[in-house]
Amino acid sequence: MGVMRMLGWGVLLLSTACGASRTAVAKAEPGTGGSGTVSGDPGVASTTRRYVDEDLGFEIVRPTAEWQLDETNERTPEGLAIPVILRHRVSGAQVVLQVAPGVATPTQFAERLTQGLRQQPGFTTTDPQPIALSDSAVGFDFQVGDGVRGKVAVREGNGGRVLMMLATWPTELSEDVTGSVDELMAGVRPLPEPSVAVRTPQRAPEPEPGDPR
Repeated sequence: MGVMRMLGWGVLLLSTACGASRTAVAKAEPGTGGSGTVSGDPGVASTTRRYVDEDLGFEIVRPTAEWQLDETNERTPEGLAIPVILRHRVSGAQVVLQVAPGVATPTQFAERLTQGLRQQPGFTTTDPQPIALSDSAVGFDFQVGDGVRGKVAVREGNGGRVLMMLATWPTELSEDVTGSVDELMAGVRPLPEPSVAVRTPQRAPEPEPGDPR
């Protein structure tokens, strides 16, 4: 499995996402079903709605009800899963979540994705930097021409996976939507690793030769 082939798909997906950011926001339909589940207190669902995918080992807590979650359940031949796309109903911003096998560190994924984007016409990016999502998380910002801005965040998942978040939004709405994108990315987290500790029962010591036991 080639890391560059997987990142090539990431570049293609980002290019597609940027194109979608230039179009009108589709009608909102709550995303449910598939391998993930949506939960939350009905009284405060607009701010605490939680999506869990136990198969891929992650959860998403949306900061506001303005973020629409759509399941895709797609997977590339290289093993890159694209389980969900989140769209901001008001601004047209969207965040695509990719779950990749951990064939490289988050820093290596971000560096290679940056290199790939810089080879695309109209793309400019910052250098990858550590971000506050986790101890290993890195991210960078990018721009496509004058119309689209975005950012990428990469962090370790569980089960040897890597979570990659690719966000895009129209440039004219940058000040309004950046904070909401940051909140959403902070709400994408790996589920806790299951405990593998097994308690070994205590065994009585073997009797010494001549011991009456």
